Amino acid sequence: VVVAAAALIPAMGLAPEPDPVPKRWQLNVTTGELRVAYIDVADGAAAYLYFTYSVANHTGKDLEFVPSFDLATDNGGVAASGVGVPPSVTKAILRSLEHPFMQDQVDILGPIQQGPENAKHGVVIWPVDDFDADEIRIFGAGFSGETDSIELTDPRTGELKRLIFRKTLMLRFATPGELRVAEMGDKPFVVVEKRWIMR
Repeated sequence: VVVAAAALIPAMGLAPEPDPVPKRWQLNVTTGELRVAYIDVADGAAAYLYFTYSVANHTGKDLEFVPSFDLATDNGGVAASGVGVPPSVTKAILRSLEHPFMQDQVDILGPIQQGPENAKHGVVIWPVDDFDADEIRIFGAGFSGETDSIELTDPRTGELKRLIFRKTLMLRFATPGELRVAEMGDKPFVVVEKRWIMR
């Protein structure tokens, strides 16, 4: 029950807000584009969403980089990146990007050294499970050391539970309400909102 209530906290406006001026380490994130493509798999062609980004470390110290990405639709679906994505799909998308330093979500994990010359470039991928979404949101965490917490009472036990929030980059994309992948070609989705939140 506490988990279900926690999921509603951001929608109810009860989540904490990020500090206006970061007090903890924060990496520089340059977001790329969200696109959709048909990729041949064992059972035929399937649709996948993929999102690119770059990150640089100007914090004054080397850090361990462990990002995580979730994709949510206005129909209530939430999925972690990489789940249900065959390795062959990841390889095909990496090839199509034609970027010699682009890494998938596993290879990008690890130390990120200081300076623009040590920037990392990543792609994250999701299977398309909802072709009727009017809106897609991507939540990217692991770019900031800022956290916050609130206490929530478990209605069943009366126990206080502490919920931890991490500073997270949120991007909201407008989608056409019906994904016609073949018609979209290589056209990216339009970003309508981009901001830091606590999630």
